[in-house]
Amino acid sequence: QVQLVESGGGLVQAGGSLRLSCAASGRTFSSYTMAWFRQAPGKEREFVATISKSGRRTYYADSVKGRFTISRDNAKNTVNLQMNTLKPEDTAVYYCAMSNLVLITTAPTSYDYWGQGTQVTVSS
Repeated sequence: QVQLVESGGGLVQAGGSLRLSCAASGRTFSSYTMAWFRQAPGKEREFVATISKSGRRTYYADSVKGRFTISRDNAKNTVNLQMNTLKPEDTAVYYCAMSNLVLITTAPTSYDYWGQGTQVTVSS
């Protein structure tokens, strides 16, 4: 049974920072590509960032490039998302996701397991 548990969300002012974490259990963490997605009210779930199994490759949505950094610790079975210079449009529920594909992919349908999400609210 795979379990992904996100933490670190909250309320922050525009320009501020937050660090999200996702703890994984139930699978060999280092065998999976990890990603973060987000979903704002009334909108579809959108890709934010992804990281390869080894952590050597990352890929970001244009909207967060240069502001967000994804990282992973395979020894601790965690993936993190450091979010800096936050904007009101970053407000959403953020989800951690796990895929057994080798290729970097931004499609939600490519991810096999999902966390419950953590709310990030950025005030203007």
